[in-house]
Amino acid sequence: MPVVDRPLHKKGDYLVDYEEKVFEDVKAEPGEKALVTFHTVAFEGSIGFVNLLQATRLQRKGFETSVLLYGPGVTLGLQRGFPTLGDEAFPGHLNFNKQLTKFMEEGGKVYACRFALQALYGHGEASLIEGIRPISPLDVLDLQLLHRKANALVIHTWTV
Repeated sequence: MPVVDRPLHKKGDYLVDYEEKVFEDVKAEPGEKALVTFHTVAFEGSIGFVNLLQATRLQRKGFETSVLLYGPGVTLGLQRGFPTLGDEAFPGHLNFNKQLTKFMEEGGKVYACRFALQALYGHGEASLIEGIRPISPLDVLDLQLLHRKANALVIHTWTV
């Protein structure tokens, strides 16, 4: 039987070259916009959180960035906590709340579809994280079309 004669990795070791950046650091030109849409359920996979991080990064690169929560995506924007709202029941429990709040504090805009809130998930506008703007279901498409007209970068987040 072969013998593996290597020391165990230890805290502080590097496993990859994290300093190498292959591409230039692209920044937004004045007036450039970005839209990140979410049609995904909170905690049903990593894509919702990963693309919230991408939206924050776009905002920091100078893009006027908006987030659209529609369909199951509105679940990302709901207040959470246990035993009371705002209490983090376990590490990461409030990751969506914290990331959306940080994004809005840095100038990002977040919109949530009123139809999905009420008709699909039984929530009202008071259930949303402070700062999220509820919109008509008729605005969901128009928000996307306005970004298309502005030649914005659009990232669609979907899970099946």
